[in-house]
Amino acid sequence: MYKLILVRHGESEWNKLNLFTGWTDVELSETGRAEAKAAGQGLKELGVKFDVCFTSYLKRAIHTLNYILDEMDLAYLPVYKAWQLNERHYGALQGLNKAETAEKFGEPQVKLWRRSYDVPPPELDPKDPRCPANQETYKNVNKKELPLTESLKITVERVVPYFNEKIKPELEAGKTVLVAAHGNSLRALIMHLEHMSEEDVINLNLPTGVPVIYELDDNYEVISKQYVGDQEAIKAKMNAVANQGKVQK
Repeated sequence: MYKLILVRHGESEWNKLNLFTGWTDVELSETGRAEAKAAGQGLKELGVKFDVCFTSYLKRAIHTLNYILDEMDLAYLPVYKAWQLNERHYGALQGLNKAETAEKFGEPQVKLWRRSYDVPPPELDPKDPRCPANQETYKNVNKKELPLTESLKITVERVVPYFNEKIKPELEAGKTVLVAAHGNSLRALIMHLEHMSEEDVINLNLPTGVPVIYELDDNYEVISKQYVGDQEAIKAKMNAVANQGKVQK
């Protein structure tokens, strides 16, 4: 049996403002820092232990992981950072308010951009400074691999191979793994683990700062799944995520 813990980063400054964030490297909000600490406390209270950690190149995920490790007194654990675990790239939508974008283009179009499986938002201009190919962070990454925009399908195509190549070997070595990443990179991984359809994944909403513990059998089939924390509060946070792309009345 394998144990895998997934946690979406705590609320970021742009989550708080309801902005499309994508690969924009924004910091955690005060609420996000509290969520990250609470995630660590919740895991500690359950007696959960893990051996190795993975996160993205984006500091909201990195800092969430750091808070969790500090709360659990596990700062010594190895941490691997991978751009493949970054949030989905929202292209030209990055920095725009989700509700205002819904008012301009209509809720159905914004839901398509946010939640459809294979419809990407409009691309960035390759010369745009928001393009990862133009950023110091990604100087050692093959520019052909860096996106101008992404659908969830494209996100799956980078997350799942990374899981198979880098994370599975750690699980198969008998280690418990924690992955601190993002709403869409984790949706991509959960879709793979739970064999979700393209239609089902549209309605998967991950709350910020809430760990989910998976137990998997030797064939990576899900034995159990547990969200850590107050279940009613978690449900409310999921509903809030689902409502982000609606026109505010």
